[in-house]
Amino acid sequence: MAENSNPLLARSALPFGLPDYDAILPEHYLPAFRAAFAAHRDEIATITGNAAAPTFENTMEALERSGEALDRVARTFYTVSSADATPEIQAIDGELAPLMSAHRDSVQLDAELYARVRALAEHADTLDLTPEQRYLIERHHREMTLAGAALDPASKERLTAINQRLSSLKTTFEKNLLADTNDLAVFFDDARELDGLSDAELSAAGQAAADRGQPGRFAVTLTLFTGHPYLAVLTDRESRRRLMAASRARGIRGGAGDNREVLLEIVRLRARRAAILGFPSHAAYVTADETAGSPEAVHDLLRRLAAPAARNARREAEKLQRIIDEGDDRFELAAHDWAFYTEQVRIAEYDIDTSAMRPWFEAERVLQDGVFRAASELYGLRFAERHDLHAYHPDARVYQVDEADGTPLGLFVLDRYTRDTKRGGAWMNSIVAQSGLRGDAPVVVNNLNVAKPAGGLPTLLTLDQVTTLFHEFGHALHGLFATVTYPHFAGTSVCRDFVEFPSQVNEMWILWPEILASYARHVETNEPLPEDLVERLRATGSFNQGFATSEYLAAAWLDQAWHSLSEADAAAVTSVEEFEARALADIGLDDPAVPPRYSSTYFAHIFSGGYSAGYYSYIWSEVLDADAVEWFRENGGLTRTAGARFRTRLLAVGGSKDPLEAYRDFRGRDARIEPLLQRRGLTG
Repeated sequence: MAENSNPLLARSALPFGLPDYDAILPEHYLPAFRAAFAAHRDEIATITGNAAAPTFENTMEALERSGEALDRVARTFYTVSSADATPEIQAIDGELAPLMSAHRDSVQLDAELYARVRALAEHADTLDLTPEQRYLIERHHREMTLAGAALDPASKERLTAINQRLSSLKTTFEKNLLADTNDLAVFFDDARELDGLSDAELSAAGQAAADRGQPGRFAVTLTLFTGHPYLAVLTDRESRRRLMAASRARGIRGGAGDNREVLLEIVRLRARRAAILGFPSHAAYVTADETAGSPEAVHDLLRRLAAPAARNARREAEKLQRIIDEGDDRFELAAHDWAFYTEQVRIAEYDIDTSAMRPWFEAERVLQDGVFRAASELYGLRFAERHDLHAYHPDARVYQVDEADGTPLGLFVLDRYTRDTKRGGAWMNSIVAQSGLRGDAPVVVNNLNVAKPAGGLPTLLTLDQVTTLFHEFGHALHGLFATVTYPHFAGTSVCRDFVEFPSQVNEMWILWPEILASYARHVETNEPLPEDLVERLRATGSFNQGFATSEYLAAAWLDQAWHSLSEADAAAVTSVEEFEARALADIGLDDPAVPPRYSSTYFAHIFSGGYSAGYYSYIWSEVLDADAVEWFRENGGLTRTAGARFRTRLLAVGGSKDPLEAYRDFRGRDARIEPLLQRRGLTG
């Protein structure tokens, strides 16, 4: 293919550099990657071949300017491979994975480049640098050192081989999980089996079955996590059981979709790589460059929280069992019963039926009058849908984001609906990352997995889905607000155990009075959510937190357990199921009625995503989040003054500053853990 005919090999002429997805075909990707790899190698060779002594300009700035074409092609492709992974895209992803890994290592492990960066790091105090420039040198030096740039050639060769194999295994894990998740969609013959679903949800299930060639039936597709929103409303216990069983069967059924051997090899290779790099475990390797600093600090926090969380979960289970025992059919509480009977307790104790609240959460109104309005009130942002701009899929909508004075800020893409080609869960990514050096403004994406109703029915969200939308938009704001010079620091390019903090803070506006009154309007009558119901909803802040905290901590502990293994210990593990059971028993979270939020074979965050040994980051970041929410409440809440401080001192700096230093700059002190303990009901 001629380079001048490949739309990926030139900067897009569309606003904000949005890729021209209408012109990009699957066959464009691999040639574009190969050309971008070659261009980047030439740029690195120019830096290392410079006979002049290393300076910030001829080394660091040149390094930051390099790889622009590769960055553009990669962001364009990986947006598609996660959100619309057709078989053709999956094949490209599989072929690309080891190539990308090898190229990344060729840069990170380049001895001549490392020597120049190290020389600058050793003499940084003598150079006339801005704080951002000084931190850039520090970060590149640390990241290259941790990657193995100081190793001997033989060790580097072993490391490169491991990294390439790991990249292929991660792609295989995700491919298997997507296929098994689709294959395990649960079919029902009679609408009565789905009693409790709304008309829109039943319509979506009917459409899902028809799309799979079984019109007249109903198909419920699986979410990424263990549970499912429908478990809270389905009145038929057998339907709930089938749905939970299908979810937990992913990756352990044998055959092509089985992920057990894949994940075991991933664990062993990560442990081997850590040993080569001089670390006792993969968790030690990862946390060495996070705010936590060590696995021991992570383990201390998780153990501190696990005992009271498990205790609270047992108390909650006793309440649920009492309701079951008062019914006509008595049985022992099981995992597939928890959500359903939790709603019965919520109704009995707080007179709140969350399933009945869905008509007040129409998706478009939640977006416009909730998510967007909160951002407008807090930061002065304006949003306008750009119908003239097309993203990678017809369901993905493009919005231009402007400052209060009309200055363009960037683009926001929202891809709301689930489909068989989209991986599970919800996430944010950047198609274009902000950079003053490159002159790039941000283009950010939020992906959700909401069932799409058929026949033009409104999309009604659950309260959990409303929370997810606000959460992911917090990540989007982090990407949109970046004002850094160097692309290495753009937006969410921060420590993994800090990245969830801004998104968690953004959840506070869900129940903020003027925001809730704006978006929570009945889809048919436009009546607001009744005020007495709102007050009762606020009173449930720590309701069911024993379960919620326990299921999360169980998953976080599994992640730590797998990745705290030494090379020898990892080699000795042969059974995924037995290892999980021992790990959960070790921390006291082995309650069969409260399974981990993710079991290992469908734990995409850690085996195909970027959270290996880092899933603890949600609770770690929540310490900062709960403390910051306390600050907002003490300082006027939803005001432009409060928003400006949070934006300029935390969101705008991206990764250009030590994250805990940035937090202290915002808060005036380090975060306290007490607000988190109170929020989750763990103070007793």
